[in-house]
Amino acid sequence: MGFTKKASVLLLLLLSLLLIASEEMVAVEGRTCESASTRFKGTCVRSSNCASVCQGEGFPDGKCEGVRRRCMCRKPC
Repeated sequence: MGFTKKASVLLLLLLSLLLIASEEMVAVEGRTCESASTRFKGTCVRSSNCASVCQGEGFPDGKCEGVRRRCMCRKPC
């Protein structure tokens, strides 16, 4: 019984690390580069607000993404 509980905890930890690692990666699709906003504060709910902050940072666009709802600024690579 103890081994099963340890295995479950280990599996949960590994899945959590995988999720965190995938959030930190910078996606490059269709020659568009993304970078986390340095000025956006709080949880990103509306992509239009994110886009406004990103434009102030010199990016043409921004979008709320991921489980943690971070503001990601976008620009052509």
